[in-house]
Amino acid sequence: MMQKFIIGITGTLGAGKGTVVEYLVREKGFCHFSVRDFLREELEKREMPVNRDTLTAIANTLRVKHGTSYIIEQLFLKARECDSHSVIESIRTPGEIESLRKNDQFFLLAVDADPRVRYQRIRKRNSETDQISFRVFLENEEREMHSTNPFHQHLAACIKQADFVIMNNGSILQLNEQTEAFLTQIGFQSQ
Repeated sequence: MMQKFIIGITGTLGAGKGTVVEYLVREKGFCHFSVRDFLREELEKREMPVNRDTLTAIANTLRVKHGTSYIIEQLFLKARECDSHSVIESIRTPGEIESLRKNDQFFLLAVDADPRVRYQRIRKRNSETDQISFRVFLENEEREMHSTNPFHQHLAACIKQADFVIMNNGSILQLNEQTEAFLTQIGFQSQ
């Protein structure tokens, strides 16, 4: 039986997490599971608008109600059912990492970039949560980076726990090369 890797992706807004996921799915055949998609579905069930504030609020509500790692545990169950390796996108709390670390084949990848570079990227992608000023972008980031509440996002702690950190200030080709370096480091081999 094939040894299945589960890679968690954490990192800052606009750093390139989604681009890494696309590469893993397209080039390596990974199954993709997204915290954002899970939360979007929860908001739609409740007929609530989808924006950064409501996504954060529903995530915090679910964590308080079910535990800090509830969302990730739901996605992990889906990942285990996948016949291939899996990537779980948007890990944002240390409790989620702690839960996933119980699996020997789990590795955490962090993606980061300069704030101005990231802001320009989010403006270009034009999603419903990205129509904000640079000031609001920085305020949102500060709120998500450091929280003493275990049910809230704490990206700085997540990035610190990563097995590998990609600084993505360059091209997509350079990002793909760094992703390959990470895969080599963890012992991943394409089937």
